[in-house]
Amino acid sequence: MSTTTVAPNARGSRSSGKQVFVQILSYVLLFGLALLFLYPFFYALLASFKPLPEIAADPAKLWPETWTLDAYKALSTLNVPRWLANSAVIAVILTLSTVAFASLAGYALARIRFPGSRIVFLGMLGTMMVPGIVMLIPMFLVLKFLGLVDTYGGLILPKLVTAYGVFLMAQFFKSIPVELEEAARIDGANRFQTYFRVVLPLARAALIALTIATFQGSWNEFMHPLIVITVNQNLYTLPLGLALLRGNMGQNLQWNVLMAGSMLTTLPMALIFIFLQRYFIQGVSYGGVKE
Repeated sequence: MSTTTVAPNARGSRSSGKQVFVQILSYVLLFGLALLFLYPFFYALLASFKPLPEIAADPAKLWPETWTLDAYKALSTLNVPRWLANSAVIAVILTLSTVAFASLAGYALARIRFPGSRIVFLGMLGTMMVPGIVMLIPMFLVLKFLGLVDTYGGLILPKLVTAYGVFLMAQFFKSIPVELEEAARIDGANRFQTYFRVVLPLARAALIALTIATFQGSWNEFMHPLIVITVNQNLYTLPLGLALLRGNMGQNLQWNVLMAGSMLTTLPMALIFIFLQRYFIQGVSYGGVKE
């Protein structure tokens, strides 16, 4: 006489069902969080197509009753093309300079031991801990002394390279096996040939991450142009120009026009991140690599 045991199968099916339930619940929670974070973006997008009286009557309403392009027509009467051009040119220049200088400095700190290299690295980290707002007045005084206020030089020169960029690249280069560079030197490559032909191709993820982070920071920069530009409105960047829409103390604020302007600021960065997010996440992860 034989007996059949079904308890293990039952326990297995219950365990499998529990895992499926937990997975479904996780996806629901993640979807809810995604909607929560995306809601402000969709609200701004839809509000840019609303007439101003409709926003004033019911600011919390999401879907427009009347669709209009009045906000974008109002933007066309401002100097938006010049603001866009200034933001784009400055962001591109700062991105290229940061990627070039940060990769060179990061490689030097990661691979070349020189007297005081450790102090230089720690000092650079110390500058990352100082709030940027603390440096505004000293920055303005230095720029005024050098005659760089109300100039493109004042907008570009102080931001040519960032401590974060050097730190990110240094941490990435430390993660690359030294044996690869030693093999290149055995084959007759000098330091620069090793850097350009061996190390840089391996640093693509970190370089793309630094490119995205730098371009985003430069594109959205507000405080630095605010202290550099005092009179010449032709130097306004897009974030600074959009601040004009607030009027004096915000009394004349046109919400639909402001939302339309925010779309001009947000969409380029959103598209860049969507297409390059894989490299961005890979590169940022190297910021936590230990020395």
